[in-house]
Amino acid sequence: MSVTLRRIAVNGVELNVALQGEGPAVLLLHGFPHTWQVWTRVIDRLSERHRVIAPDTRGAGASTRAAGGYDAATLARDAEALLDALGERSAAVVGIDAGTPPAFLLAMRRPDLVTRLVVMESLLGTLPGAESFLARGAPWWFGFHSVPGLAETVLTGHEEQYIDWFLDTGSLGEGVEPAVRDAFVRAYTGSEALRCAFSYYRALPASAEQIRQSVAGGGRLTVPTMAVGARPVGRALEQQLRPVTDRLVGHLVEDCGHIIPLHRPERLLGLLVPFLGGPQPATPSAVSSMGREACNSRSQ
Repeated sequence: MSVTLRRIAVNGVELNVALQGEGPAVLLLHGFPHTWQVWTRVIDRLSERHRVIAPDTRGAGASTRAAGGYDAATLARDAEALLDALGERSAAVVGIDAGTPPAFLLAMRRPDLVTRLVVMESLLGTLPGAESFLARGAPWWFGFHSVPGLAETVLTGHEEQYIDWFLDTGSLGEGVEPAVRDAFVRAYTGSEALRCAFSYYRALPASAEQIRQSVAGGGRLTVPTMAVGARPVGRALEQQLRPVTDRLVGHLVEDCGHIIPLHRPERLLGLLVPFLGGPQPATPSAVSSMGREACNSRSQ
């Protein structure tokens, strides 16, 4: 079985979407500097039991380089419209990096649509819990990317070196497969491609406010949720989710860089496959590390 690529019109843009397999839907949302190909090493296994749906998100890869709409709420609407266009009435949703905030907001707003949520290596705006991670400030590139026009002016013509830095750092120096690396470089070459990529960072204040509002007044994430951390985010995302999530399990993947699906795909599959296909978590909240299953369990 191989991946099929389709262009699908949703929410005012066209998304390039990779599809594979049959069964309950799993929607995979990538981050930066990725395309749908960040999931290359896990798609085959997931597609044995699921219909895998992996778009290039708005502005990325072969999808429309939109003028705006890079805030988490709009991206969540893109995802919702994509599932509707594909005839899916329910789906598990998996997000990494910049794919995490829209995945979270979609699950908050449509628990009838999202059956399970998996989020990885990201933060959810300014929700409490990430203070230790942010003690020395946000990663340096957040500020660099957030200034309109600056990063694309500096980096145009040097995209290859810049993307390589993220891929090497995100794999603890091991790098990624050449074909995937080359696809990422192509996807983020040119000032317009870079503008779209950095628009995600420029929308972070709006996304943070959308996330804050989603939990204001006691709003809670009710779908079964798994938070997966590695380096550098670790357990910060899990700690943000814990106070607002009814059914949460957390995992820390040891000796793994930020790009978990490419760096340690078998370990990730060892978590995803049973979570997506198995019974719901038995306790309101649980924490575990790779190699130390269910080391702690506590109720909200």
